[in-house]
Amino acid sequence: MEQITVMKVGGNELDAPAFLERLCGILSAWTSPLILVHGGGKEITAALERYGQSSSFVEGLRVTPPESMAVMEMVVCGSVNKRIVARLSTQGRPALGLSGVDLGVLRCVPHRPGGVDLGRVGAITLVDATMLQAMIGMGWLPVLAPVALGQTDGLAYNVNADHVAQAVAAALTNTTTSDRRTELVFVSNVPGVLREGQVVAQLTAIEIEQGIQSGAISGGMIPKVRAALNALEAGVTAVRITNLDGLSGSGTYITMHGQMRPTA
Repeated sequence: MEQITVMKVGGNELDAPAFLERLCGILSAWTSPLILVHGGGKEITAALERYGQSSSFVEGLRVTPPESMAVMEMVVCGSVNKRIVARLSTQGRPALGLSGVDLGVLRCVPHRPGGVDLGRVGAITLVDATMLQAMIGMGWLPVLAPVALGQTDGLAYNVNADHVAQAVAAALTNTTTSDRRTELVFVSNVPGVLREGQVVAQLTAIEIEQGIQSGAISGGMIPKVRAALNALEAGVTAVRITNLDGLSGSGTYITMHGQMRPTA
């Protein structure tokens, strides 16, 4: 059975040249269909500081007023995205860098969790999975920056990269043929969700909510695990959180009700 993988890599990891080089080496040899979604992390924060703007977060989501959106877009759609594409192309993997604004691949509405105004932060409402599949069919590796097009206002919005990856995986699941499975992989700088320094091999929805309430799961890991659950609810075959060493199959598998780890 063929597998399509949606892989999300955080901007904090991509700041390290050695990480990027190794990641692109792995992806250049990846034989099954693949879409890469990336963040901006510390590079966005540093750029905002250079322009005299501060950074704040709500449940792991970057608050993005309009004046910060231009900086965020410049960094994540520009320098970060093209750096990834350049390394992949150099290593022989045809890669196409784009954001959700390009071709209207990602559409969104303003995201207001609990009524909190986060500024120009969006929630994905539509993914053009047919267009993404056409890119894959051309032998290209789509490299997606987490910026989406406002569904009604035509403005660019910052979308958490974990949420973009989840939405893309879900959309592909709903359009792929029955003989293809979809896996969502969050690549981090840790080998999985940790408990007392050890990787938790498997987490259920209930365990995740308990971990968030207790503080055992916090910060940027919150949108990851919640995006994982949303993806599973949408029918994605498998979701896991791992690091580069774990791309071969290890990490924390996220499940709804404690079912066994999925097999290839």
